[in-house]
Amino acid sequence: MNDTIKIVRTTSENLDFVHLIAVLDKSLWERYPELKANYWGNNILELNPNVIVIYKDNKAVGCGCFKKYDTNAIEIKRMFVSPEARGMGLAQTVLQELELWALDSGFTFSVLETLSKQKEAIALYQKSGYEIVENYEPYVGLSNSICMRKKI
Repeated sequence: MNDTIKIVRTTSENLDFVHLIAVLDKSLWERYPELKANYWGNNILELNPNVIVIYKDNKAVGCGCFKKYDTNAIEIKRMFVSPEARGMGLAQTVLQELELWALDSGFTFSVLETLSKQKEAIALYQKSGYEIVENYEPYVGLSNSICMRKKI
């Protein structure tokens, strides 16, 4: 592989992460305009010390982060790979790096939420060992949400 891939552990103040999240939000609102009111509050970019940005040839092309969910679990948030970098396994790389970081931090489980139309994301998570579970707060009662869990 001639492409240079670099994985960086950073924070939510990283400008490349901020840019990728803006692109992610724009794409989500274009794809799901009817959900914006229900989900907007769940996607506020809060200060987060557990962010991964992945670079291909020195260009930020993917990201993800996690936050503490409970004593034993983290919640995966803001997973995104830019369209031009999809199909290269970068999302799986980001996910694995987040899980390793969480494991090193003493967590044993990972949870996440995605939308039912995100077929590629659901397939990625299932391939990575996540199982669909009942929706957890704040997604209880939101029929478009798919919640998943994995022992890491």
